[in-house]
Formats: sequence, structure tokens, C-alpha cells
Amino acid sequence: MVVYNFKQIQVVPKAQEFVDIILSMTQRKTPTVVHRHLPIMRIRQFYMRKVKYTQQNYHDRISQILTDFPVLDDIHPFYADLMNVLYDRDHYKLALGQLNTARHLIDNLGKDYVRLLKFGDSLYRCKQLKRAALGRMATIMRKQAASLAYLEQVRQHLARLPSIDPNTRTLILCGYPNVGKSSFMNKVTRADVEVQPYAFTTKSLLVGHSDYKYLRYQILDTPGILDHPLEERNTIEMLSITALAHLRAAIIYIIDISEECGYTVEQQVSLFESIKPLFTGKPLVVGLNKIDRVTLENLRSDAKILIEKLGDEHVTLLPMSSLTEEGVAQVKEYACEKLLNMRVDAKLGTMRREDVLSRLHVAMPAPRDDKSRGPIIPPSVFEKQRQKMSDTDLEEQKILTNPAVDLYNKDFWKTAEENPDWDPQYFGPDWRHQYDLKDDSWKFDSIPEIMDGINIADWIDPDIVNKVRELEKEEVLRIQRLEELMANEEKFEISEEDKLAIKELREKRALTRIEHRLHKDKNNSIVPRKVQSEREEIGTFEKHLVDLGIDPSNASRRIRERSQSRMGRKRERSASVAHRDHSARSKTPHEEGFSDKRQKLKAEKMAKRAQKDRNKESKKGEGDRVILNKMPKHLYSGKRGIGKNERR
Repeated sequence: MVVYNFKQIQVVPKAQEFVDIILSMTQRKTPTVVHRHLPIMRIRQFYMRKVKYTQQNYHDRISQILTDFPVLDDIHPFYADLMNVLYDRDHYKLALGQLNTARHLIDNLGKDYVRLLKFGDSLYRCKQLKRAALGRMATIMRKQAASLAYLEQVRQHLARLPSIDPNTRTLILCGYPNVGKSSFMNKVTRADVEVQPYAFTTKSLLVGHSDYKYLRYQILDTPGILDHPLEERNTIEMLSITALAHLRAAIIYIIDISEECGYTVEQQVSLFESIKPLFTGKPLVVGLNKIDRVTLENLRSDAKILIEKLGDEHVTLLPMSSLTEEGVAQVKEYACEKLLNMRVDAKLGTMRREDVLSRLHVAMPAPRDDKSRGPIIPPSVFEKQRQKMSDTDLEEQKILTNPAVDLYNKDFWKTAEENPDWDPQYFGPDWRHQYDLKDDSWKFDSIPEIMDGINIADWIDPDIVNKVRELEKEEVLRIQRLEELMANEEKFEISEEDKLAIKELREKRALTRIEHRLHKDKNNSIVPRKVQSEREEIGTFEKHLVDLGIDPSNASRRIRERSQSRMGRKRERSASVAHRDHSARSKTPHEEGFSDKRQKLKAEKMAKRAQKDRNKESKKGEGDRVILNKMPKHLYSGKRGIGKNERR
């Protein structure tokens, strides 16, 4: 089975992402530290390695893309034509060709700059050559932005295509839009195809699978086709034409005889005649759909004559209904049978029967007289079979091989001691008389013994059926009474005032919830219970003084000062409050030393610009003179194994 799995194609990055990935790999995978006092050969090797590594990465990544995407000349013509319809063969080949050219250009660039680096006489010159090489490679890749974007779109669409095997047993459903192709597909396969009462619901090829005679059949649901010239057909219609042209399959052409699809029988017959050349050499079945709406007898006379003209020795007309499933199975089975016969004939036609027959010889004796000489089986064979078989098997064989016995007669299976409830039609012959039990009276018990000669039936109340029926009658009466009570009850309705009150309540609850969330700040410290209780006590005391008609301000101030001195405060509350209020207030530009707001913004911008260079060196500010360790102890000490000499 040939399956084109386009889902395995790797993602094609954008041009800038492509460059970033390669340069990042070069930075991470190659050494990054070089000094001017090193020998010139070592400096050359340092930069040559970077150029060669970058060139090889570009080569590998582009080669992977070119290998993943299918070559149109190497795949099945069905898929090649399908890709031409969906993506345009010329555009597809042009995009892959441009990537191939970019790969060759990058390879040549790498070779040229490595050759130039061999003659670099200083660290500066080698570094500039390396920068030029990497920059030109990046420029070449950025010019492929359109091709990479196009190939990524093609990859995404290819991954969504169904997995169609062009060489397996296939049935193709075709016809006008909305004639019932998708409904037929849902009835005969396990696929769940969208069905809607408007045209062109199916916009692509859909695949389902069905079984017939222990063989798996692939069924394709194609988009609807309209009756106009080939050059006027759109992409959706060309998908159906491609499948009909390239797949060796059985064709099921569906006609809506009720004309509810929006197209007359004459138009559907005209389409059949226009695409008939695509059916050459393939089994063809015409399904007359929607006979639940209009039967063949009630069809218009002119339409009936047109349909009857379609039928001949190569075309079979079969009525069906996708709604009631009448005739659906017959259409599928007939198409599968015709396709199977065609494939067998094709296979036999390719075999070299003469070569096979020349190696075989069948001896046919000439008759001596008119006597009939049938096959003779020696008695020893029967004797050996009898020895192998038990007495019970022999008894069964005698019964079943006796031509005078009617196996479907119930009286034959019954014995004198058999339970009258036994039905041989469902349970077969009753062999219970052969059971080997402790007591022979237990052989034909409906329910076996559980313990001490007692089974489940002994605990069942004999009147249980009558009691259950009485309970069911009582339940019905209670339900009727309840329904009558509910019918007599007055319907509860809420007045408009109650509705407004409920709405206001809900809004108030929502506002309360929002305010709670706003005030709930995790950064605020939790007030200790002791302080909270003191505050509550002070508040209660102040309220008591107010009730007595006394001003509580002096008393509450003294209590607070005493509590502050007890907690060890060094300054008065008034000063701290004033300081906090002063610090909380934002200063004006004039207070910060600027003439106006514009001058302040300009100063902030200059400070940010001055900090840029220090940020590149990971420094905090002007006073940061820290030089980080270039050779950390944990990386440059201890034993080193094979391949550990090259450092980043």
C-alpha cells in the first residue's frame, strides 16, 4: 500500500528566523574567545571554522527542505495533478529551484571566503572576512523570504490533505452539487462528512472506508461539478476532475430525480454526457437518488426517457434513497463487485498463463465402459474415525447425518424426561440428561441448587408479580393526581417591582465583590490582633465620651502617645506623618533642578542613551568596574577526556 504521508514534512521557517537560527548555532557551537597575541595560524583556524560551520548548517537545513517536499515527477500522477491544481506546478518548482540555487551560492561563498582567510595576516582582517562571509550568506537567505513563505503555506495545506492510496480498491462519488453524495458517504462508511441543504458543502476530497467480502474499499466523496467547459471550472471542481482522470476506480454517478438539488434531470444527464470520457475503462453505476421524494413511476415522462437512455451494457441504473437507506447497500455492493471483477481480469491478463500451463499436466483416463465408478473410502478409515470419536459424538453424528430426521422439528429434540419450558429453537438439543449430578432429579432444574437443596426460587414470593403490578397501578394513580394538582395551581409570577429589586441587589453584590478585590492587597502587612483590639477599644472609648457630651480628641491623643512610647518610637507621629505625606507627594521638575518638564524628559533620555554601552558589557552604571572571570575554575580545571580541548 503506497501512502504519501505529507504530515512528516518539517516546518519551513521564515527568512529572518532561518538566519537567526543558523547564527545562534554558530555562536553556541563554535569557540568564541580569540586574542590578538595568538599565532596567526590559530587565528585563521578560529575564523575559518566559523565560516565553514555556518555554510554547512545552511546547506543541511536547505537540503532537508528540498528532500522533504515531494518531486512532482516522482510521485503518482494523481498527486502531481492535485498539487498542480492546488498550488500551481510552475510556482512550486520555481520556489524549490530558488532554494536549490541559494544552497549552491552559499556553498561557493563558504569556499571562497575560507580560501581568502588562509591569507589573512591579522586578527582584524580575518574577523572582517568572517563578518563579510556570514553577512553575504544571510543576505542570500533573506532574498528567499517569498519562496520560504510560499513553501510553508504549501506544507500546511499538504498536511491537511487526506491520505489517499491511488492503487487500492476505490469508489468515487460524483455528480452535481447537493444531489446526496455526502449522505451516501455517511451511510456506507464510518466517516462523518458534513451534510447541509446548500450546494458546495464539500470543498475538498474526503475519504472513508468500507468493507465488502472481507476486503477494505476506499470511498472518495468529491465536490460537486457544474456543466460548463473545462477551462471555466474552478479549483474545487478540478479536484473532482483530477480524481476521475487518474484513479482506476469504480464510478458512482448520483442523479437527484426529485430535482430538489436545484438542477433538472436534463442538466444532470448533460453533465454525465460531458464527463463520460473520464469513465472509460472503469465500472460505472448510476444511482437514482431521493426515490423517497419521487419514485421512478411518478417521474416526468421526458425525464424518464432521458434516464432510461443512460442504461446500457456498461451503465447500470439503480434506484436508492440516502434518507431511508433503501437501495444504498445494493449500489455499494454492485459497484464493489464490478470493481473486483475488473481488477481480477486485469491481473489475469498480465499473467503468463501459457508458461504456467506448460509446466502442468493433468492426466485424464479414457473411459473403458459405461459404468459409473464413484469414489471408494476404505472401511479402515471409518474404523479409525470411530475409535477417535466418543460415544456421545457418534450418537450426534448418527442423528445429524440421518436424512430421515427433520432437524427443525421441535418434537424431535424433546425427550420424555425433558423440561417442557426448554425451546430447542433457541437453546439447541437438550443434553441435560447426560449430566452427572449427585441427585438425578436436579438435572432438569431451571435454577440450580445453591445450598442444602435450596435455590433462589425458594426465597421468591409466589405473589411477587401481582404485588409489582399493584404498585405500578398505584404509581400511575399518584402521578395523575400530582399532574392534576400542578394543573390547578396558580402560576407564580414575579412583579416588575420585585424584578427591579432583585436586579439592584445583584448589582450591589457585584460592586461589593469588586471593591473587596480592589482593597485586597497582598503587599499590605497584616495588622496584629493586639493592635487591632487596641484600636477597637479606643474607638469604643471615643464613642462613649461623645455620648457623654465630652470632646474625645485630647483623651485619644494621650492614649496613642502612651502606646507609641511603649513600642519605642523615636519620633512623634505628627513628624512621621508629615514626612510620609511629603515623600508621597511627587516633586515638580523645578524642585528636581530642571527648568520645565521638557528638560527633565531630555535628561532622562540622555541617561538611557549613555547606559546603552554599559548594558552591552552587563555593567550596572558608570562606577561599575567589575571584570568577570574569563576562565572560571569549574570549567578549566581537572582532567579532560577525548574531544574536550576546544572551548567556546
